[in-house]
Amino acid sequence: MKVAFATTDEVTVNEHFGRAGKFAIYNLTENEYSFIEIRVFADGKDKEIEETKGMGSIHDEKVEAKVDKLSDCKIVYITEIGGPSAARLIRKGMMPIKVKEGVTIEESLIKLQETIKLSPPPWLKKAINK
Repeated sequence: MKVAFATTDEVTVNEHFGRAGKFAIYNLTENEYSFIEIRVFADGKDKEIEETKGMGSIHDEKVEAKVDKLSDCKIVYITEIGGPSAARLIRKGMMPIKVKEGVTIEESLIKLQETIKLSPPPWLKKAINK
């Protein structure tokens, strides 16, 4: 299963979904995880999304394009996410996971693996089995 992490440094989860200029993508199984790629949306912060906030359909299209480019990921780790963006992810079968800024990607992967092994919630069981 693919997992995305909003990051500025490729080590920690430290960015808001909309502002995130890049996401680190990992493949995760019950027993291992491996880095796949960095998906770049912008150099630094995603100004297209930031600057169109409050502009209705223009903003919505920019956010939807980001969601679409991450849609092969079942889980997206972020520090913050707005309600409409979270709803978009969920409609695509993706689960947004908010963590405290500075939590490492590795910590998050290890904790997720432990959850999968011990007692995954129903949404996670479903994501694993797809």
